[in-house]
Amino acid sequence: MTEVRDEETVRQQRRPEDEPGTGVVTAFGRQLKLLRTRAGLERAEFGKRLGYSADTVASIEQGRRIPQASFIDKADEVLGAGGVLRALKDEVGKAQYPAMFRDMARLEAKATALNLYAMYAVPGLLQTEGYARAVFHMQRPLLEDDVIEQRLEARMVRQEIFLRRPAPLVSFVIEEAVLRRPIGGPKVMRETLEQILVTGQSRNVEVQVMPIEREDNAALSGPFSLIDVDKGQRLAYAEVQDHSRIYTDAAYVRTLEARYGILRSQALTPSESAAFIKQLMGET
Repeated sequence: MTEVRDEETVRQQRRPEDEPGTGVVTAFGRQLKLLRTRAGLERAEFGKRLGYSADTVASIEQGRRIPQASFIDKADEVLGAGGVLRALKDEVGKAQYPAMFRDMARLEAKATALNLYAMYAVPGLLQTEGYARAVFHMQRPLLEDDVIEQRLEARMVRQEIFLRRPAPLVSFVIEEAVLRRPIGGPKVMRETLEQILVTGQSRNVEVQVMPIEREDNAALSGPFSLIDVDKGQRLAYAEVQDHSRIYTDAAYVRTLEARYGILRSQALTPSESAAFIKQLMGET
């Protein structure tokens, strides 16, 4: 039987730091307040030194708001914490992702290879800040401004995967319709196409476009990702309508492997895809 971890299962197993108000988020806030108080700084003065309001500082200290990485770095420096706050940065950062994506973010960060098929939007690893911001702004129900900023920073941090050494092998198959959908407007879309083009020129990255005119498509059942992790294990990930699943059953993963292989054979080659993206840039 295919082993599936859906959102409800993951939520039941999730560690307490996953939401504001609990776990590491609250622990960070308490530690911050303790260090600030010992330094003899009122919230207003402390916030002024960091470039944040007293209300924002209060929200973070009370565990109601997840601090951004830049806040943690500045706070550690201003309070002379000697790395105490920075030591929590990675754990606090995990809470910036929506619950449905946290397990995937953990796997992605240590993956040796990734294969992604995109049907609806440009993959997060290829999004510009403007594109990602537009995606978050159009989400329904509406996201609060601070949540948008937190998720935006987390999405941009994910792209550091391209700077890792040894570099992971990354492959994308993207539907043509995704590249024609002007999310964020023509300017944002053109910048995004340019970023896709530049990223695809890296030796460890291949980008392929699936033309609308293709009569055959091996994966109309939805987008998915294949993730190679330590010890040669390959997992699969899929999400739809705020629910996500990680598949570990070898037989089912092999099915998705075969499906992805057929997709690659049906799509434009990487060089043909680059030429196609350049053509789209000229149209925007």
